[in-house]
Amino acid sequence: MKSINTCHCTQYSQLIPAIIAWCEAIPGETLHITLSDRQAFKDLKEFLGEQNTGFREIYDGERLILQFTK
Repeated sequence: MKSINTCHCTQYSQLIPAIIAWCEAIPGETLHITLSDRQAFKDLKEFLGEQNTGFREIYDGERLILQFTK
């Protein structure tokens, strides 16, 4: 499983490193992406849905986590 924490990303949207991780993942690879920005989290869920990628949502206080297999 590959973990990507975008919570400390301040130069640009947390969505950008999350999408880069998805693009670089090989088929069958499991990703664990942690965000703190609710809008980026919502956008990533919408993107994964459009890609027909199922995912698991985990809410841990301020941290929002998506787990999925590409």
